[in-house]
Amino acid sequence: MADIFDKCRDFHIAKDMMARGVYGYFKAIESAQGPEVKVDGRMMIMAGSNNYLGLADDPRMKKAAAEAIARYGTGCAGSRFLNGNTVCHEELEKKLARFKNREAALIYATGYQMNVGAVSCLLGPDDVAVVDKLDHASILDGVKFSGAEMKRFRHNDPGSLDRILSRIPAEKGKLVIVDGVFSMEGDICPLPEIVRSCKKHGARLIVDDAHGTGVLGKHGRGTCEHFGLENGEVDLIVGTCSKSFASVGGFVVGDEDIIHYIKHTSRSMIFSAALPVSCVAAISTAIDIIEAEPQRRKKLWDNAKQLKEGLLRAGFTVGPTETPIIPVMVGDDVKCFMMWRALYEAGIFSNPVVTPAVPPGHALMRVTPMATHTTEQIRRVVAAFEGCAKKLGIKPRAGAGKSA
Repeated sequence: MADIFDKCRDFHIAKDMMARGVYGYFKAIESAQGPEVKVDGRMMIMAGSNNYLGLADDPRMKKAAAEAIARYGTGCAGSRFLNGNTVCHEELEKKLARFKNREAALIYATGYQMNVGAVSCLLGPDDVAVVDKLDHASILDGVKFSGAEMKRFRHNDPGSLDRILSRIPAEKGKLVIVDGVFSMEGDICPLPEIVRSCKKHGARLIVDDAHGTGVLGKHGRGTCEHFGLENGEVDLIVGTCSKSFASVGGFVVGDEDIIHYIKHTSRSMIFSAALPVSCVAAISTAIDIIEAEPQRRKKLWDNAKQLKEGLLRAGFTVGPTETPIIPVMVGDDVKCFMMWRALYEAGIFSNPVVTPAVPPGHALMRVTPMATHTTEQIRRVVAAFEGCAKKLGIKPRAGAGKSA
């Protein structure tokens, strides 16, 4: 008789990497998520975090969370649909809608739940979702759960999108979903061209701004502000609260009627416990800091420029990034894990990205600076990359991407 657990006992890939000492995942961090972290009893430079603005360990964030716990306790003990809603959730939604220049907002417990829930409730079996081939997994899962047909266009190729949209029957509902900033490549979607194509073919548009919020735009409002498209050209903006907002959760902002519908039909909203008020308070404080301290964003971009230029001078190939997400191309999966291990031993915490997350032969190290890194820490990261590559006999693949 078949046993569904057989595949679990036959799963050896991760154990083989552990035995070889090159397993780079699930590392237990023993300190706050700062520019340096404690791992295995020693301090390391954190060069692989989404804590872009360095707010995860900010005293004001911790104070807001602690005061919320003192008043509201550690959890809401139910979904927002029933007993888990608080005035803090509603106040944060008003603040977030104002920050993003939209009518209304909705907060979820996680970013994954948000994309799965919002996408799946908007689409149905008679609709078509058109997604960038490199969209986040949560977007793809939301489409799958909806039962809608999914079509994928070539990465950041408006022409490919336009051709696909032109072939969809007029009676079909059409929803285009793109990442504003792509989490592994660091490049930005060509939003103006995508908006034009959607309007031309009567398609609605969602932009996932998880990695753009707090980073892009004069005021940190994200990809739409970056391109000057804040007057309703994009139907819905979604994102997570675990990057620049330095907490956890997900959000969707847009017209009030659409948010009202999602709020009452999204299964992952209705059937999940509410985001703890401590997290709500931290997110609200993060928005205040982002608006009041634009110098944080400038420092982040200065650090990204220093890091990228240093890696390029050392001869490394950096992918086509336009943001502080810097993919350092290694190529071979095994070499990528070896590079990770060497960097780890040199005191650098980084992220190995291998197949199937990237195509075979395109393994990379994903490196991300924070606004709170010092110039000296960035210099040490570059020096470690150069030294580790030389030690392993990995010849940097010379080349250049777009300037950060």
